Amino acid sequence: MKLYTINAGYFKLDGGAMHGVVPKSMWQKQNPSDENNMCQWAMRCLLVVTDTKKILIDTGMGTKQDEKFFSHFHPHGKDSIEKNLALHGFNGNDITDVFLTHLHFDHCGGAISKIDEKLLPAFPNATYWVNETHFAGSLQPNEREKASFLKENIIPIRESGKMQYVTASDGQFWQPEIAIELANGHTDQMMLPLIHYNGVKILFCADLLPSIAHISMPWVMSYDMRPLDTLSEKKKLLGLAAKENWILFFEHDPKIECATVHEVEGRIKLKETFMLSELDSKLEKGL
Repeated sequence: MKLYTINAGYFKLDGGAMHGVVPKSMWQKQNPSDENNMCQWAMRCLLVVTDTKKILIDTGMGTKQDEKFFSHFHPHGKDSIEKNLALHGFNGNDITDVFLTHLHFDHCGGAISKIDEKLLPAFPNATYWVNETHFAGSLQPNEREKASFLKENIIPIRESGKMQYVTASDGQFWQPEIAIELANGHTDQMMLPLIHYNGVKILFCADLLPSIAHISMPWVMSYDMRPLDTLSEKKKLLGLAAKENWILFFEHDPKIECATVHEVEGRIKLKETFMLSELDSKLEKGL
């Protein structure tokens, strides 16, 4: 197995919304905002290459929306999925599977492209994997979450005939080396891949832990549907991460790709940060 960071670009979201009840005087030190209180966030996807598959986990927001939509989120930077796949010798046709942790626009928008005014799979040879309960909810969202589910991102996946439901339940394996951890605090049945890689476990944190700041228990996004459930889920998974020395892979942290945590006086604390490209050398030295 080989792992590659695939950055789909950067965008901006309101700092208060992303950091929840934490005061700006604290979160501003972690991720400084602009004059409009907007902070920069990454859309960091992960490519998992095995002997038989090339699995892309999440796809960023894509480029098919109109100028008004993008004006709310300010996508910027030179990164794209296409550019970063090419950097590692791949292209969209090589992807065999697209795994979508959940269907909020900044995680699934790049799964569908507008080609000759038609909405078609951006990865034409791939099977698209979603959670059945979550998919059903995305078609009839509550008022609070409605703006995050865009039908032009979701319905074409089903209409393509390439969509399948992940049957693995919480803690079970979806692929021989990829288990699934389910989280319901942010949204219904968000799927977090737990990748077994060369003797360690790597958790793709999605929106349970958008950044290293969110390792701290009070850091829970205002976007979450059930913040107390998020808190419980963080305690469970961060406890395991500290005990078993998991690697956390952050989808939205603007700078940090990976981190480990440890328990200090009963609290889970950040231990070390590093780039995914450094992982193999760190494992050789005994992470």
